[in-house]
Amino acid sequence: MSEFFRVCKVSDLRAGEGKRFLIDDVEVAVFLVDGKIFALGNVCPHQKAARIYEGFIEDRKVVCPLHGWTFNLSDGRQEGNRRGLESYEVKVENNEVYVKVLKKELNW
Repeated sequence: MSEFFRVCKVSDLRAGEGKRFLIDDVEVAVFLVDGKIFALGNVCPHQKAARIYEGFIEDRKVVCPLHGWTFNLSDGRQEGNRRGLESYEVKVENNEVYVKVLKKELNW
């Protein structure tokens, strides 16, 4: 599973709560909501705070705990289809959660 990184077991996640992971230097927030697992960038674009994982869930959206900005769990977008957070593909195999994160490479 190239580009997919194991982050945890499904049983490590609590419904309606986020969990923070650092994958190849990328901050990721993982959420279990209504039996589905979502992975979004953990850094709020408002003031670059890495606290999205602490946000509360409302209507399949995560609300930044610091500033109240709201992001769709499915695609990371804000209301009105505005850009928001990165959204990452998730796979579950044998109760293990994998998140697809492309390695960041600098092109000088």
